[in-house]
Amino acid sequence: MTLMENIQLVAFDCDGVMFDTEKANKAFYNHILNHFGKADMTDKQFSYASMHTADKVLAYLFEDESACAAARTYRQRISYIPFIKYMEIEPDLIPLLKRLRPKYKTALATNRTDSIERVLKEFDLVEFFDMVVSALDVEHPKPHPEALIKILTHYGIAPDQAVYVGDSELDEMAARAAGMYMVAYGNRSLKADFHIDHLGELEAILGKR
Repeated sequence: MTLMENIQLVAFDCDGVMFDTEKANKAFYNHILNHFGKADMTDKQFSYASMHTADKVLAYLFEDESACAAARTYRQRISYIPFIKYMEIEPDLIPLLKRLRPKYKTALATNRTDSIERVLKEFDLVEFFDMVVSALDVEHPKPHPEALIKILTHYGIAPDQAVYVGDSELDEMAARAAGMYMVAYGNRSLKADFHIDHLGELEAILGKR
């Protein structure tokens, strides 16, 4: 039996894997910062924002408690929806999902919150995922493995029957803690079972069965 022979589930992260969200996330958080008279995000701040939930990002950007509360209120008022247009879908994503679906369960585990449903609708991706778990659906978002364990439990699938495709250290930590195989997308610094630079390469990995 080969390493990938028993895989039944392929789960994906959203930002940085399914989409290039650099422009969208920068525009979103810079808009909030600028509204309160603050400068655009630094590279360090953006790196943090690319991985964490919106609440954690705002707490990171606005260290004062009252300022953070005001930023969260403003964030709810403006919503992420106007910034979805800046998201760039990975060109291999939909063709890959169409080919995976007959053989594998496909799921999404993301630290996005209230924006993920609209994102999936805007890009016609709803039909491609059997289960979507956002930060709103768990008590502990990534790097905690709760989202991935929730997916495994729902389908009664063992950890060694699933792979998670992610691009950040938080994804790596969550996959490792859940006991799933980790496929690192576009990030060779991660300690993963496999590394890919294009989503289309995932099929070759899964083909090792």
